[in-house]
Order: sequence, then structure tokens, then C-alpha cells
Amino acid sequence: MENNTYCVIMAGGKGTRFWPRSRKAKPKQFLDILGTGKTFIRSTYERFAHIVPSERFLVVTHERYKEQVKKYLPEISDEQILCEPRSRNTAPCIAYAAYSLLKRDPNAKMIVTPADHFILQEIDFIEIIKECLEFVEHNKALMTLGIEPSRPDTGYGYIQKSSNALISRVKCFTEKPNLELAQAFVSCGEFLWNSGIFIWKASDIVEAFAKHLPEHHALFEGALEELGTEEETKAIERIYSECKSISIDFGVMEKADNVYVRAGDFGWSDVGTWGSVYQLSQKDRYANAKPGGDCYSYDTRRCVISIPRDKIAVVSGLKDYIVVDTPDVLLICPRSEEQGIKKYIDDIRFEKGEQHI
Repeated sequence: MENNTYCVIMAGGKGTRFWPRSRKAKPKQFLDILGTGKTFIRSTYERFAHIVPSERFLVVTHERYKEQVKKYLPEISDEQILCEPRSRNTAPCIAYAAYSLLKRDPNAKMIVTPADHFILQEIDFIEIIKECLEFVEHNKALMTLGIEPSRPDTGYGYIQKSSNALISRVKCFTEKPNLELAQAFVSCGEFLWNSGIFIWKASDIVEAFAKHLPEHHALFEGALEELGTEEETKAIERIYSECKSISIDFGVMEKADNVYVRAGDFGWSDVGTWGSVYQLSQKDRYANAKPGGDCYSYDTRRCVISIPRDKIAVVSGLKDYIVVDTPDVLLICPRSEEQGIKKYIDDIRFEKGEQHI
């Protein structure tokens, strides 16, 4: 791949839906929740290392996670880790990377990816990424990847395409729909799941920020001279104290008129819930998923059981449950009540403080 292609890994999320495995101190991107032997961020890096050399990666993360990024990605330097002082959603995260890259390389092309996705067919995926890079090289385009939906999932955003071509203009974005709307989207054939993976020239996304998020543009543009210097940390602290928290989809992609989507089907999942871990994991003959650890199950069906590798668990008589064991927290709840995890966290925080969160 030509020497102006960069990969930006967004690695700042908290991953609270995977509590109690995922914690504020060590969120989902630094875990091996699927039991593959690699953390999510490591798998993401290795996936894109096929087309981007180590020196052209950037990782945007919260400053508290810098040492963990260095631990799992020893190939990259401190200068390649952009530390956010606080969470401000994906638009400021992407702006930080885009303006930094534009200063380093005015011809930079960016692949922007979350740190915590699962992709089964990586060879097909990389070929699609190469197609998208070729497209944005010759077009002023903001590109995203859309996934052919296999079911009316209400946990994903949807993209309406304007044609059946592999690359087509985007008609509209829709945030997570209700089940009835999701069923209509899937049956009509015009909609794709929104993967949250983007490809564009740094100059084109900066131009889009100037047009659609002018306040963010003014803040980052005003700090260009400080980016890449000893003054960067102070400048970013100032910017993040002033800029609004907003997603790139809502702030830019839903407003721009040069948004394109490349449709694909390469075994993608954002692994956003214990339910998705269940779907992606190998099952025993009783449809139990046991990513990692030694578990002996009896009269137990359709459960996801996550325990430490150095522990033995015996589970008997459970149907459709989530069982997650950690040194200080044990979670046992029906799979159908997974959405209650946020309430469990809030209650524990109120009663016990932050030590188990």
C-alpha cells in the first residue's frame, strides 16, 4: 500500500456492557473476551498491519489507557498514541487524529476503526478496505463500510444505500431502530448495518468538519501549530474542555452530501453484548458458550459462561443464563435481562463506590 495510508484505532471506550469482565481500569478493548488468545486491540492492529506499517498507526485513547496501549501494541511509539483527557464521543476523537495527520502528511488517507470489533473473513475484509482506499484516492468521498444484514437486529445503526452497486451514495442513516422498523429495513433490501469503520482523505474529513462542525474545526485548526510539539497536551486539554460531545455520524456523516458506503459481508460483529459473545463463540453439544476457563456443566443449556482461565467452575441446572466470574464480582443473570447490567452497575456504584466498577 502507498506510503500515505494511515490506520487510526479508536480505543477510548469503557465497554460497560461487558461488566464485570470489563472495568473502568481495563475496558473491553484490552480483554480477550472471546477466548481467542488475543485482546481486541491486538487483533485489530494485526488485521490492518497487512496494509499499514507500524509507524503509520495512530491510537486515540483516554490518557488513563496509554500504558495498556503500549503493553498490547509494543510496535508503536509514544508519539503515535493520542491521549484524550476526557471522553467526547467519536467526532472529537476523529478530529484529533485527522488534524494531527494533516499536519504530518497533507496527502494522508485514513482508515478509522474501533478497537474492539470481530471480523471472521479478514482476507475479504482487507480487499474491501483496499477498494475503498482506491475510491477515496480519486474521489472527494467520505466512505463507510456497510454490512449486509443477516437479521433485523435492533442493536445496530442502519445505512440506506441509493443503489445496488457495491459502492453507492448513502441516502440516510438511522440510529438503532425498533424491531418493526428493523424488519422493514431488512426485508426491503436497501439497508445495511453501520459498521462504524470509515475511509477518507484527511483533507476531506477536515473540510467536512469545517462545514458541518465549525466549532470543532475552529478549536482544532487553532491548535495546529501546537500539535506534535511539547505544547500538544495543554492544547488538547483546552480543546476537550470546550468542544461538544458528539458522534461522527450525527455531527458529519448525516449532514454531508459526499458520503458513500461499500457493502460487504465478511463475518463482522461489534461484539457489543454478552449476547453477541454467545453468538460468536463455539458451543458445546448443549449450546453453551464457554469462552476461556474450565467449566463443567450439567443439565445446563444455551448459557454463556465466562470464568478465569485458572479457575474451575461447576454449573448445574441453568437455562439461558449469563455467568461471569472475576476475582471480586460474580454476575449471574438471565440472557434476556442483559440490558439490566447498567442498572446493576449504578446500584453497586451507589452502595460501594467505584472499586468494583
